[in-house]
Amino acid sequence: MKRAVVAGHICLDIIPHIDHPIPLDPGRLYEVGAPTIATGGAVSNTGVALHLLGVPTTLRGKVGEDSFGASVREVLAGFGGGLAAGMLISPGATTSYTVVVNIPGRDRIFLHCPGANNQFVAADLDLAAIAEADLFHFGYPAFMAGQYANGGEQLVAMYRAVRGTGATTSLDLGMPDPGGPAGALDWRAILERTLPHLDVFMPSADELLYCLDRKRFGTGDQLSPEELRPLADELLAMGVAVAAIKMGARGMYVRTADETRLHGMGRAKPADPANWAGRELWFPIYREERFVGATGAGDTTIAGFLAALLRGCRIEEAGSMANAVGACNVEAPDALGGIRSWEETRARLAAGWERVSPGIDTPGWRMDRDGLWHGPDEA
Repeated sequence: MKRAVVAGHICLDIIPHIDHPIPLDPGRLYEVGAPTIATGGAVSNTGVALHLLGVPTTLRGKVGEDSFGASVREVLAGFGGGLAAGMLISPGATTSYTVVVNIPGRDRIFLHCPGANNQFVAADLDLAAIAEADLFHFGYPAFMAGQYANGGEQLVAMYRAVRGTGATTSLDLGMPDPGGPAGALDWRAILERTLPHLDVFMPSADELLYCLDRKRFGTGDQLSPEELRPLADELLAMGVAVAAIKMGARGMYVRTADETRLHGMGRAKPADPANWAGRELWFPIYREERFVGATGAGDTTIAGFLAALLRGCRIEEAGSMANAVGACNVEAPDALGGIRSWEETRARLAAGWERVSPGIDTPGWRMDRDGLWHGPDEA
């Protein structure tokens, strides 16, 4: 079985149980239920999800010596697989934490302290471990000051070093805080320097708009295929092999490079590059049994996609597994409580799990018998 290393942002998530709408007016006290205490951030959400999907995974992140740091390590250790062993302890630093306000009928509100994540730099990677793995995934550099400082100098250096090990590279950028230091940066320039070293890039549509077309930021999930295609093509032109744009409740748009580029993807390249090459696909989401919360939905969607890539699946199954794992995620309040094993997830798909139509009416697009949509630029 191929192996993965997942590094980057990790935090402790504190998720109060809120079962009714509340307005959050200043000066008011609102009674809530018992909290869910879980690990969050890409290292936990994507890395542990890969582990639960049967992929041998090594984690790498930074926590403080405080009680929150001990809680992070305890939660990770509870999943087995030695997942806590790769946590670096930063003396004097505060462990990152997030209060997730998940009010029914409203999008989530995050109160986030980046803490020790700000100190993570390229030298904190274990390149020997990455050299023994097949895929390297890094999450949330937009929340990590050490990564985005000096025009993303450490981010670029990190991916250049990882590329030298022969591992396939993957990135989850995260959404820059528009009102913070990261929001003021030239993210297009950072991507132009980073993406030549990157194989798989799976941003949300709004993350991508913030980087490439900020005037349209906030409209990402409403973009049409005709509006998505030039954004994806720009990513391919910058160097990535697989550009997958997450569209929330409308699913995921995927555009891939030619077969020559796919052959250069490193040790976790597709088992059948011809099947993955030159594709334009739209993967609808699956209807969840009960929506509880979307914390970590994008991260676990990425885990489903990467797990399928590591298992040598065709691209049709990779996109479907991505959205299936994402649908399992929203059936629990935390990022990982709803994640099932690879075999259980595949069985749910085989039982005829209902897809939710993305509402594509763009000329040239067609739906196949499995419910996948194919674009006019399919090779």
